Amino acid sequence: MSDANLIDAATLAPYLEAHVEGFRDLKSLTKFNAGQSNPTYMVEAGSGRYVLRAKPPGQLLKSAHQVDREYRVMAALRDTAVPVPKVLHLAGDETSPIGRMFYVMAYVEGRIFWDPALPEAASAAERGAIYDAMNTVLAALHDVDVEAAGLGDFGRPGSYFERQLARWSGQYRASETERIADMDRLIAWLETNLVADDGRVSLVHGDFRLDNMIFAPDRPQVVAVLDWELSTLGHPFADISYQCMQWRLPHSSGFRGLGGLDRAALGLPGEAEYVARYCERRGLSQIPDWPFHLAFSFFRLAAICQGVYKRALDGNASNPEKAKTYGEAVRLLAALAGKVIEEGA
Repeated sequence: MSDANLIDAATLAPYLEAHVEGFRDLKSLTKFNAGQSNPTYMVEAGSGRYVLRAKPPGQLLKSAHQVDREYRVMAALRDTAVPVPKVLHLAGDETSPIGRMFYVMAYVEGRIFWDPALPEAASAAERGAIYDAMNTVLAALHDVDVEAAGLGDFGRPGSYFERQLARWSGQYRASETERIADMDRLIAWLETNLVADDGRVSLVHGDFRLDNMIFAPDRPQVVAVLDWELSTLGHPFADISYQCMQWRLPHSSGFRGLGGLDRAALGLPGEAEYVARYCERRGLSQIPDWPFHLAFSFFRLAAICQGVYKRALDGNASNPEKAKTYGEAVRLLAALAGKVIEEGA
C-alpha cells in the first residue's frame, strides 16, 4: 500500500467503536487492489467484517470522489428491488479521524467476476443466467421511483447528455496530458450530433458493469451492486449503452471485453439480444439513436481513464502501476467510438 493511502488503525478504531453500532476490536485493515477512484479497505474486527471506502488523498478534481453520494444512494435503495450493501456510517471531511471523508458498509459474501467471459462459470447456461441477472437489475434500477426513494433531488432532471458532455469534456481537458486527435474529433462529433432530450429521467448508476456486482456464491443472482460514485438522476440509455461497450471492447485489452470471443459457444447473449431483453423488461420497443449513445459512452469512459492516468502522474492513484495503463486506453476508446460513428451502429 502506498504511504498516501495508509490509514492509522489506532486512530480509526475508537472512532468506529463510537459511530458504528456494535463495532468492537479492530483487528486488521487491508486495502483492496481493485478499483481506481476511491480506495477501499477490508475491515476485520471482533464484531465481524466490514468495508470502508474513502476519498483518495491529495488534490482532487472538483465534483469527483463523492463518497457521500454513494452512501446516500445505497441507503435510499435499501428497500427497493436493487440489491445494495447495508451502509452503516458516513464520516465527513471535518469529522473524519483519517483526514478525509469515508463511509463504512456491511461486507457482502459472494462472487465477483472480473472476466466477462466468465471462465469460472459451471456451464454455458450459467453464463447466460448471470448476464440475464445483470439485465434484470439494470431494468429494476431504471424503474425505481426516485421520489418515493427520497432521491428526487439527487440530480438535475432533463438535458442529461448535454450536461454530461459539458462535464466530462471539462474533466477531460482538466486532466489532459497530450492532444489526442481521435478524442478531439469525438468531442466535436458529439457536440454536433447531440440527441434531443426526450424527457426520460431515472436513477442511473454511471458505471454499471459485471465487476461492480457481487453474485451469490451458489446461484446466478446479483446480491449487491457496488461503486455508486457516478450515480445521479439521468437518462437510462446512458447505463445500458455504457454496459454494452463490453461487447465491443477487445478481450485481449486491459478492459477484458467480449470482442473477439465466440459468445454463442460460451452461452453469452449478443449485444442486440441483451438490449432487446432490457427493452422488453422496461416496455420499450427499441433504443433510438444507438450510435450516439454508444459513442458517448466510449467518450465518457475515455475521460474517466484520462483522469485516472493524470492522478497516477500526480502520485494520488489508488493503484499507481495499473493506473498508468489507463493513459493508453484513452486512445483505444476514442478509436472504438470513431468506428461506431463510421459504421452507424
